[in-house]
Amino acid sequence: MVKGARKLESMDIATLSAIEEIKRVKYRYLRCVDLKDWDELAGTLAPDVTANYGTPAMGEPLNFTGRTELIDFLSTTLDEKITTVHAAGQPEIDIEGTRAHGVWSFQDKVIAKEHKVVIEGAAFYEDSYVFEEQGGWLIRHTGYTRTYEATYSFESIPGYRLTSTPGRLTTT
Repeated sequence: MVKGARKLESMDIATLSAIEEIKRVKYRYLRCVDLKDWDELAGTLAPDVTANYGTPAMGEPLNFTGRTELIDFLSTTLDEKITTVHAAGQPEIDIEGTRAHGVWSFQDKVIAKEHKVVIEGAAFYEDSYVFEEQGGWLIRHTGYTRTYEATYSFESIPGYRLTSTPGRLTTT
């Protein structure tokens, strides 16, 4: 052992497997938001999920309780006139039996054609998860606190051109 090195504690296979499953459920959540796949998104959420999104662009912090309320908000707010990109990484996940807690670095971009504006920012998500026999790991709480948010108009970028997946958003 190298002088001054700490002995690393080993994690068991079940804990490592649970961490990977939680990463997958978070990544699936973000993918489904971007692709507007509301049915699959619902499958990542516990029925009693809560959400708190702190974003200056929407004014006051947004709070939701229950899968239906959250999906209704997202599907209404992020309709086909909005294109989003969400990316999370650097997860810090702690498992305690059938419950878990995670903190994620997060970056996003929201393109609103109707308003000719782009909003981008960064935040730290703080989530809790629950393991359910029928559904595996599900998000029980999700929310973030912004570290920054920037807004700019299409006109502020000379030559700005936007294309996206067919059926989504296309403009010049």
